[in-house]
Amino acid sequence: MSTEVVSLTGPSRALVATPPVQRPMSTRLSGWGANYHADCVLLEPENERQIAAWLARSGSIARGLGRSYGDAALNAGGQVLGMTRVNRYLAFDEDSGTLVCEAGTSLAEIIRSFAPRGWFPMITPGTKFVTVGGAIANDVHGKGHHVQGAFSSCVDSMTVLLANGQVVSASRDENSDLFWGTFGGMGLLGVVLTARIRLRKIETTYFSQRAVRAANLEAMVAAFDEHDSTFPYSVATLDVFATGKNLGRGIIVFGDHATLAELPARLAKDPLRVAGGPKLNVPFNLPELTLNRLSMRVLNAVIQQVQSRTSGFGHYEGFVYPLDALAHWNRGYGRRGFTQYQFVIPLADGVRRMREILSTILSAGELPFLNVLKRMGKESGGVLAFPREGYTLAIDFPIRNKTVELLKRLDRMVLEAGGRIYLGKDAYLEADMFRAMYPAVDEWLATKRKYDPNGVFTSDLGRRLGLVASAPSGA
Repeated sequence: MSTEVVSLTGPSRALVATPPVQRPMSTRLSGWGANYHADCVLLEPENERQIAAWLARSGSIARGLGRSYGDAALNAGGQVLGMTRVNRYLAFDEDSGTLVCEAGTSLAEIIRSFAPRGWFPMITPGTKFVTVGGAIANDVHGKGHHVQGAFSSCVDSMTVLLANGQVVSASRDENSDLFWGTFGGMGLLGVVLTARIRLRKIETTYFSQRAVRAANLEAMVAAFDEHDSTFPYSVATLDVFATGKNLGRGIIVFGDHATLAELPARLAKDPLRVAGGPKLNVPFNLPELTLNRLSMRVLNAVIQQVQSRTSGFGHYEGFVYPLDALAHWNRGYGRRGFTQYQFVIPLADGVRRMREILSTILSAGELPFLNVLKRMGKESGGVLAFPREGYTLAIDFPIRNKTVELLKRLDRMVLEAGGRIYLGKDAYLEADMFRAMYPAVDEWLATKRKYDPNGVFTSDLGRRLGLVASAPSGA
């Protein structure tokens, strides 16, 4: 049965602010990497009028479920607007799969509500615990970017609360500069209130899977070339102990949404099964002594074994969201936290450049833990969006005394290769390096001046990269 989808187009409107009902209190926040903490005034509005009321008081940044790894959703000395209570469905069209929802709605909620009805997020990153607003701000991507693009490819329009209190519609045809500036804009142009997104029609919540072993980086790239046109999803896990001619050795898992006719009888009994919450939990920060070369070697061997046995059919939880099964897994990196260093470099000369970068990482004496290599497709229209055609590697580093020094070396190598760093994972990139990696920054800054001339929307990341003024507005 179809329901009418409310329109997100039309004239802008001003909100009549509702007096806040929550007393502002300083709260210590961090990103998912827990490598940096900031004292912020965390406010949790329940509707757009409360957002407008609090926005009028001080410089702010919106925050979803806190899955950006660094300082993107932090605002030391200023306000942070926690958006998770602004999470209502507004309309759904059963024929087209078009969902209109508030920006605090999570992909986990969407899956829980719509997967049993045969719909799944069109684009999803490696965790479902992200909000629609956060997915837009980061223009997130997943294992299928080489075929499907980034999150912007499934968003038709949005409404945005501007610094002056106006709510405006933005789409590819209306306020298009705001629309494309918001994808990858890290929340610094306005607060996304609602979005109209398209879901993917599915017959089952299972994926057909195939694992392919690759002896080295060259074989890895050849396997991507051979199978990426057949499978819309692919991801490789590298053996971080393989060096020399074996550098880049690992397992690639390819997959596609399974049809009902493909499923074996035992799975076909409940083809649209939706999983519950995480089954395990890391209850506290593990001691740093647990993070050593022996534990890394064991973990690496286990991952390679598990991945190599991937075949047949797997539930979406294991295929798309393997880490979601372990709540608070970030605590496993200890008190000082970690950073996930993710970069993308062009396909041209990519294998040689990737070899150089991997060799630098593995010879630095740091402890690279979880890592994934993917092939990316054409870049998004988002002005500051990360995705572009090339190879992307994401690798976790527990923070140690020389970790940041290594990251600076890697930044230079990525820039020399014509690549860029993913801002949603980053906490250490410097402004001059960022500007060199993102040549469209001046175009974005012009949009910032147009919609937020007084710098009301601000964050630690924004100040670090020179996207906003040096101090929170109104702080």
